[in-house]
Amino acid sequence: MSTAAPSSTSLSPVPARRRLPAWTTNFGWQIAVALLLGLILGLVARGMGHTPDSPTSLGETLALIGSVYISLLKAAVIPLVFFAVVASIANLAQVTNAARLAAKTLLWFAITSLIAVLIGLAVGVVMQPGVGTGQSAPAAYEARDVGWLDFLTSMVPANFAGLTVKTSVDDAGAVAASPTFNVLQVLVIAIAVGVAALKVGEKAAPFVAFSRSVLAVIQKILWWIIRLAPIGTVGLLGNAVASYGWSTMGTLVKFVVAIYVGLALVMLVVYPLLARLHGLSAKQFFTGVWPAFQLGFVSRSSIGTLPVTQRVAERNFGVPTGYASFAVPLGATTKMDGCAAIYPAIAAVFVAQFYGIDMTIGQYALIVLVSVLGSAATAGTTGATVMLTLTLSTAGLPLEGMALLLAVDPIVDMGRTATNVAGQALIPALVAQQEGILDRTRYDAPHADVMADEDEEIVEARASRPADSREQLVGSPTPGPRVG
Repeated sequence: MSTAAPSSTSLSPVPARRRLPAWTTNFGWQIAVALLLGLILGLVARGMGHTPDSPTSLGETLALIGSVYISLLKAAVIPLVFFAVVASIANLAQVTNAARLAAKTLLWFAITSLIAVLIGLAVGVVMQPGVGTGQSAPAAYEARDVGWLDFLTSMVPANFAGLTVKTSVDDAGAVAASPTFNVLQVLVIAIAVGVAALKVGEKAAPFVAFSRSVLAVIQKILWWIIRLAPIGTVGLLGNAVASYGWSTMGTLVKFVVAIYVGLALVMLVVYPLLARLHGLSAKQFFTGVWPAFQLGFVSRSSIGTLPVTQRVAERNFGVPTGYASFAVPLGATTKMDGCAAIYPAIAAVFVAQFYGIDMTIGQYALIVLVSVLGSAATAGTTGATVMLTLTLSTAGLPLEGMALLLAVDPIVDMGRTATNVAGQALIPALVAQQEGILDRTRYDAPHADVMADEDEEIVEARASRPADSREQLVGSPTPGPRVG
């Protein structure tokens, strides 16, 4: 007696997985809700009488949440910068025409920085955000010409770790030592180590493999931290609103507006124009870069946004992985159109106008040079105090003006960093397009949510299959990770 094989039509259908509402799982919606919640809580704390000198419990809680999130990001900065740069340089061995790609990447970094700093100076001169204050220059201020000696000296590592120790004496006479890392020196060390590994070749393979392994572990940890961004956003934005408010900026209101005008010109005019000049869709640029842009806005860290920026370059823009793994980490530490070009240019003009100082052509030229060549000093971490200090010192302007700008730094830093990461994703796409290695199918296709924590192999398989077979992959009952 024979038994007929069960018909395929008799198999029970695989039940579809119940999907949660998009706003509960989509990272963009989570950030949007966090922005709204942070604004509301900040206004509530402000209404309760919160000030930096007289904080309320709600204001302190918001400040704590924000500072803890930033501390988590900063904890990963030094190892991430070192191993990302080492691995990115070593990856050039796997890229065809590596030297030309590297040269073109750095050239485009410099070109866009030059355009951005010129826009910043023009915005500052036209809008005149610091004019009319009636303030005079500090009594100790002397107009002076400052050379590049201090800048060049700061790049020379004092030790292999780039570690410096600062000592301070409190009112009681106690001496406290606080070790800090000079990220610019760490960057110089990483570049030297990476180039050496590239030159040594096969003998350095174990070291390169170790660096890539450590980088993968650090990036995974950083990815977990990034997923906490909605919580950090509530604290960061809430604390900024509670501490500074929206209507008490005084003379700094025009400065904030000027910064965002400059950033908007770069983001909405320069970047899409460059994309169009290379035959790329401006619309696809905006939709593709949005995940990195929004995370950069709330995290205020190019390094912290690095994993998302690289995913955008590879998955949304179609930049080859080997080249993206070099260009994007390098851009996250050296390409800062917002923090190192627009911001210091407008800030320098603001400080000069605030104190009634007439700037010379030479000072404008120094600002341009330091913005194009000194952007590595920002190192992709939150804030641009180092770059502002470098710019004011080089131009011979009063450093006292920095204190005026710190009050609104969290507000302008959001836009600065978002512009940074957009440029860090765009330049690799432009260079790849010039070299004929850009995957135009990916660039022109509808962009997926790169924040989705999907299995890497399935993502790659979905990208390489035709549309009809992708549905079979998603709905396949075969064992394995489920997608969608």
